[in-house]
Amino acid sequence: MRLVPMLLAAAVAAATFPAPARDAAADATPAGAETRIPDAAMALAGQLRDTALASSLAWDITESLTTEIGPRLAGSEADARAVEWAKAKFAELGFDRVWTEPVTFPKWVRRSERADVLGPHAQPLALTALGGSPGGTVEGEIVRFADLAALEAAPAGSLAGKIAFVDYRMERARDGSGYGPGSRVRSRGPSEAIRAGAIGFVMRSAGTDSHRNPHTGITRFDEGLEPVPSAALAVPDADQLARLLARGPVQLRLALDCGWDGEYTSQNVIGEMTGSSLPDDVVLIGAHLDSWDLGTGAVDDAAGIGITMAAAVHVAALERRPARSIRVVAFANEEQGLHGGYAYADAHAADIARHQIVAESDFGAGRIYAFNTSASAHAEAAEARIAEALAPLGIERSDAGGPGPDLIPITRKGAAWAWLGQDGTDYFDLHHTPDDTLDKIDPDALAQNAAAYAVFAWLAAEAEGDFGSAQVATAASD
Repeated sequence: MRLVPMLLAAAVAAATFPAPARDAAADATPAGAETRIPDAAMALAGQLRDTALASSLAWDITESLTTEIGPRLAGSEADARAVEWAKAKFAELGFDRVWTEPVTFPKWVRRSERADVLGPHAQPLALTALGGSPGGTVEGEIVRFADLAALEAAPAGSLAGKIAFVDYRMERARDGSGYGPGSRVRSRGPSEAIRAGAIGFVMRSAGTDSHRNPHTGITRFDEGLEPVPSAALAVPDADQLARLLARGPVQLRLALDCGWDGEYTSQNVIGEMTGSSLPDDVVLIGAHLDSWDLGTGAVDDAAGIGITMAAAVHVAALERRPARSIRVVAFANEEQGLHGGYAYADAHAADIARHQIVAESDFGAGRIYAFNTSASAHAEAAEARIAEALAPLGIERSDAGGPGPDLIPITRKGAAWAWLGQDGTDYFDLHHTPDDTLDKIDPDALAQNAAAYAVFAWLAAEAEGDFGSAQVATAASD
């Protein structure tokens, strides 16, 4: 169940940058008129692009977060320190307004985890508890399934006293499309195992590496089912277990010390560079502040924090401010259920039309290669001009893409989204593993990302007209 807290925004004023006077009427367009990007804005886009490419600011921010805070599991002591870090960093970088909005969610803790093959081939296996798993120690015979569909077909009671093992191998893809089937094993597998009578669940990690680093991530248990210990094996250890099973029956002991521990309130941390003539309208860019606890959350998602904070600073450093404000949101607890995204969308439901367009960086630090938006037809020319300004960065206009995870709730309420597609070929080698550390990030690629987000945010904020954001009715479950 998703918890929706009562949201109270506490605004903290920081230093205000001077902005030249500008006629707001000049930025507005009649309803139904074509949205356009002024030539004057395009003229500054090249300067902005070059400045951002030459800057180390995105790297400096990312280094600061991963070094000074480290892993940031939602609800942990480090989560609270990350919130304070973000507030201080926004202020240090000169954002005009900095504030927080509360996000309440169930707290999950990890203490220890171990798996051992028993019997004549006794040996330990490298694995990690899935987020949301209960603790407990179980022993039983392993039953292997090639994929989720095979487990779903297991008859009720057929796994009584046994441990299910789903051995699905995730496919590598530039756009990360292989993650859908892999993550469904993680989210659906435990419940299907329980329906068949299993006392535990293990899976080949949803990842594309061949290192002994298991991939964690959140799982779910369907209502009415008694949760069982559930974990992910490192890819080489899944291979090892499969080879052992080819030799005959395997007994496994799975011992997890983890579980839910009450409720916690974290914060969405928000920084804003004030627009010159339409300050109440915003271009929102952001990333999530939390991470899993195995690495230092560098590619997922400190890089996104560095990219979007730096992009806003680069825009604010231009000779004049854009018409609209640039808002950067460091979302709370994306990893365990988009809690920060839901909280933000609920808190700002009445202001959807004020959100010119929204974009999130949450796919690592690979170079951006594609751009697309959900903009209405009347903004097609504006989208094309943004794509034109992004092209020198090696970015092509595309028909693919979608909103970042934390932005799904607000786009369901009617906000227009933009997608700046990062090369994720290697992303799932690191995703949710101990190997997600700063040294895996290419500083030049990070600067290219910051340049792309800066150009996009600047031109969207300067557009004469809108991209189609408008409040729509949504189901109560949203």
